[in-house]
Amino acid sequence: MKIIILGAGQVGSSIAKHLEKENNDISVVDIDINLLNELQLDMDIRTVHGHASHPSVLIRAGAADADMVVALTSSDEVNMVACQVCYSLFNTPTKIARIREAEYANHPEMFEHEHVPIDFHISPEQLVTKHIHGLIEYEGALQVMEFAQGRAQLVTIEVVKNGPLVDQQLREFHRILPEGADARVAALFREGKAIEPVGDTVLRLGDLVFILAAKKHIRKIMETWHKTSRPNYKIMIAGGGHVGFNLAKALEQEHSVKVIEYGKERSAHIAEELNKALVIRGDCTSESILREENIAGTDIFCALTNDDHSNLFSALLAKKLGAKKVITLINKSNYSELIEKDTIDIVISPQHITIGGILAHVRGDFTARVHSLLDGAAEALEIKVAGDSATSHVIGHKIKNLMLPAGCSIGGIIRDGEVLMAHQHEVIKNADHLIIFVTNTKNVNDLKILFEVDASYL
Repeated sequence: MKIIILGAGQVGSSIAKHLEKENNDISVVDIDINLLNELQLDMDIRTVHGHASHPSVLIRAGAADADMVVALTSSDEVNMVACQVCYSLFNTPTKIARIREAEYANHPEMFEHEHVPIDFHISPEQLVTKHIHGLIEYEGALQVMEFAQGRAQLVTIEVVKNGPLVDQQLREFHRILPEGADARVAALFREGKAIEPVGDTVLRLGDLVFILAAKKHIRKIMETWHKTSRPNYKIMIAGGGHVGFNLAKALEQEHSVKVIEYGKERSAHIAEELNKALVIRGDCTSESILREENIAGTDIFCALTNDDHSNLFSALLAKKLGAKKVITLINKSNYSELIEKDTIDIVISPQHITIGGILAHVRGDFTARVHSLLDGAAEALEIKVAGDSATSHVIGHKIKNLMLPAGCSIGGIIRDGEVLMAHQHEVIKNADHLIIFVTNTKNVNDLKILFEVDASYL
């Protein structure tokens, strides 16, 4: 597939790396020649220096016969205009754009071909807000991922001292599940390396465990293991921007929420818009303000400003002053690598969350959902099976007989709205949604070939 990526920032370059591995013809456009030169050192791609929305630049990038354009510049307006140009001048079949500003993202009717012709738009702020909300909803979760419109959930948990998972043999895993709940350990990572989760595997302290189940069962499991039942948390949010404000709005009815916002106009605005949350105007990195607002009695502190320095410093300070759990947004990967274990509970990369949302659309019908795991080293995919036994390589076959690429495993099946655990003797059927783990992303293209449907079925 011939794909043009507009913007060579962290998200654009990461998407280019993913798609280049999958044997696509990639062109990247940016106004920063240094970023483009760095990309060419790592990848076999074409780079074009210039303004992403200018027709002459898009022509040089190959827009005349491109299959897809992915607009990921830092400007929503440039992204929208670029998609309009590709539609009007080149009739590009698929147009994807990142739209950050809520004023645009909250009006999806704009993104129709008679208005702004964007086939899929991604809102990083909405994705990040939903992600953090899931972490707060499930105590102990490091990541919460949804599949099949929320019917199935995948939760990442670290095996901790005196926790329910430590020294647990997987063949006995069902014994620690609450009555009526069905779940499985779908993937396991130890010291950054994938471990096959078989019956004899014993969970060790520090392991990252990915547990898959129906949403209703996940809730019951997490509440049982952590002996909670949707408590009323005391939550403090640093930063009243789009993410902080939307998170406060989503939480304020069930929890006690405080928002610290430095800007005078912004703090006044969000104070008017929020119903129950308390808005404090001030500096989230100020020790005196955190103490005044009883940081020691705070259950969850979320550092969600637009500045990595402020997020990092305020999160470390909140933890030092007694906040029970600390979550922070960090955009720069080299910052997150410097954070020592046990200083901050959860570090969130907006880029990795956004990349998963984009890849699901870029890969077309192959994937219904993509979640990036372990800083992009692995993925959890939702793949919809189509065809029949004559036109598909998988339909009518038992899971144990599938020729899955190395590092790929099926964790679960969503069939007729029900979530099934993927046992080896289960037979794949048409319209099944499979949840697949990929621990080596280089093999995604081989996986795509396996699930291709013969043209005679289409």
